[in-house]
Amino acid sequence: MLRPLHWRSVASVTLQVAVLGLLALAFFMRTPQVSGISMSPLIASGEFVLIDTVAYRFRGPKRGDVIAFHHDGPTPEVFIKRVVGLPGDRIRIDRGTVYVNGAPLSEPYIRYRDDRSFPTVVVPPNSLYVLGDNRVDSDDSRFWGFVPESSVIGKAVAGIWPIGRIGLL
Repeated sequence: MLRPLHWRSVASVTLQVAVLGLLALAFFMRTPQVSGISMSPLIASGEFVLIDTVAYRFRGPKRGDVIAFHHDGPTPEVFIKRVVGLPGDRIRIDRGTVYVNGAPLSEPYIRYRDDRSFPTVVVPPNSLYVLGDNRVDSDDSRFWGFVPESSVIGKAVAGIWPIGRIGLL
């Protein structure tokens, strides 16, 4: 049997951990609501996504990461897309198949393919080439070019709302 003092210690530690977790969430995470279906079926329109804003402070994005970034289009917005090309990569899209440095990219996450072709581009230094998973309905690097690494907010790590969509990305 546990003594009352022990229960108070457990409660105190639990409260401290919860407060630290809330502080970390407030300062190092963002939770934007997604509008649009460009990342479907991974991320649905209306879903809230947890963005880790410190993920890239010590290393850059990797191919396959789902990132959030500022996009300076006609209306500045936060976009969420998948990294396909890194600085120096040659990207070509032939009838919907993405080629990185001449090799086809394995993309098991694609459900809605786009059969269009796009010319070869070389990703400049400090930039990324990003695509939506729903290629048929995605406004991405194919149309407006590269994303400066300085525009990256962080890594999308989990869906957090609605309850049925909770899970790691």
